[in-house]
Amino acid sequence: MLAADRASRSLGITLEHVGPGTAEVSMVVREDMTNGWELCHGGLIATLADTAFAVACNSHGEVTVAAGFDVTFLESGRAGDRLRAHAEERSRRGRSGIYDVTVRRDDPDGSPGVVIAEFRGRSRSLGRPITI
Repeated sequence: MLAADRASRSLGITLEHVGPGTAEVSMVVREDMTNGWELCHGGLIATLADTAFAVACNSHGEVTVAAGFDVTFLESGRAGDRLRAHAEERSRRGRSGIYDVTVRRDDPDGSPGVVIAEFRGRSRSLGRPITI
């Protein structure tokens, strides 16, 4: 799925990890990703989190789509920052799931830094297997 995701690829989003119900992706904030205040556009932070969510909820081998999400911004990102989104499955019942995604700004040494956003996604399986 991610290999065919042109939107994520155009933003430079990179898959760091995937496992059952979990995923981590990252991206470096470019100058063209900033808003009028020279901060990373919130919609792009939400897109990064949504990509981690999509990878995590599709990790069970069924085509799964978003039913909705909420995002809370806690800090700002700036050009040059590497942002990392880590998704974790919280609940999966029938065809519905709930996933939490934490977006962090990496520290200069590459270690996880300050949390800049929290995202909760709701998924819905379409009930068919992923085929390649």
